[in-house]
Amino acid sequence: MHDESPLPLDPRAPLVIDASPLPRAAGAIRHVSRTVAAPPDLGVGLIGVPEGAELRLELRLESVTEGVLVSGTVSTPVAGECARCLRPIADELTVSIQELYAYPDSTTEATTEEDEVGRMQPGDLIDLEPAVRDAVVLALPSNPRCREDCPGLCPVCGAHWDDLPADHRHEEPIDPRWAALKKLTLTEE
Repeated sequence: MHDESPLPLDPRAPLVIDASPLPRAAGAIRHVSRTVAAPPDLGVGLIGVPEGAELRLELRLESVTEGVLVSGTVSTPVAGECARCLRPIADELTVSIQELYAYPDSTTEATTEEDEVGRMQPGDLIDLEPAVRDAVVLALPSNPRCREDCPGLCPVCGAHWDDLPADHRHEEPIDPRWAALKKLTLTEE
């Protein structure tokens, strides 16, 4: 049997919060404002937070009986491309987070599943990265658009519909098996 305890957290890591200054008395509150660099791979297929972009955290840490309740907002720029026309997209995203981090000696350990509640690490350290990652990634659109009414691309020539004249169209390709019949209809007109 091997020990699967988590690796110790680095208290200097950008998304690690030291909750030791917060008294363990229920109702004690501490506010944390922090701007950190975004970790890699914070996004979905066509849109995400650029690695190293600013993540602005406005958090409230509140002592509760079981541990520390962390709530607040995360704001960050997002970048990607439109799923319809492939033009670049740049926007700002603000999401709410709320997560309970149980004290290591809390009764929640005996009453909840391991993944059901976050756990504080030795030294009263809280790893916010999973909660921030979940909140940001779930808020991102799976099919981002540059604008709500984006018409996309012409399926034949691939040009942006916005850049094409209103009467833009292509000759329908003629099945070679019917080409001879097309010649007949043209001569009858």
